[in-house]
Amino acid sequence: MAAAAVSAALRECAAAVARQDAAWRAALAAWALLLGALGGLAAQMRAARRLAWGASPLGAFGGLRARLWRKQRGAAEAALEQLGGRRAELRAVRDAVAAAVAAVLRLYEERAAELGLAAALRRGPRCPSLAEALEGLQDVERYYRHLYLESKLLLLRVSCDSLADMEALPQCWERILERHKPDVVQDTLLKISLFLDNQRALCC
Repeated sequence: MAAAAVSAALRECAAAVARQDAAWRAALAAWALLLGALGGLAAQMRAARRLAWGASPLGAFGGLRARLWRKQRGAAEAALEQLGGRRAELRAVRDAVAAAVAAVLRLYEERAAELGLAAALRRGPRCPSLAEALEGLQDVERYYRHLYLESKLLLLRVSCDSLADMEALPQCWERILERHKPDVVQDTLLKISLFLDNQRALCC
C-alpha cells in the first residue's frame, strides 16, 4: 500500500534527521568556540603589532617579538585546521540528510499516482498534510546545505595575513546564523510526527 510505504519512509527519514541534527549542533558549537578563539587570537596579534617594543622593557629581549609572533601564528593556523575538520563534520551531516530526504521524495514520486493527489493534500485540524511534511523535509535539506556553504565560504575568506578579517570572524558567523534559523528542523520533525500519528489512528 502506497500510504504505508510512504509513512514508513517518512518515519525512517525523521529518525535519521534527528540523529544528524544532534551531530550538527555539536559541530556548530565547536565551530563557534574555534571562531571565538581565532577572533581573540587575532586581537592579540594586532595588539602585539601596535606595541612599541623598543620603548618598553620588553625591548631588552631582542627575539621575543618574533618568537611571540611565530607562536601566535602557529596557534591561528592550528585553529584554522581544526575548523576545516569541523566543516567536514557539517558536510557529512549535509550529505546524510540530503540522501535521506531524496529517498523519501523518490519513493513518493514512484507511488504518487497510486496514492492520489487528494491523499497527499489531506490535512486535519491539527495534522499537517503529507505534502506539508515533504515540503518541510525539503526546507530542512536546504537549511543544512545553505549553512554548510556559508561555512565553506567563510573559511575561504580567512587568512592569517588578514588579522582584521580574522578578528571579525565571530561576528560574521553570528550574522550568518541569524539568516539560517534552525527551527525548521524541529518544526518539520513535529509535522512528521503529527502526520504519522494521524496515519496510525486512521489505520486503527
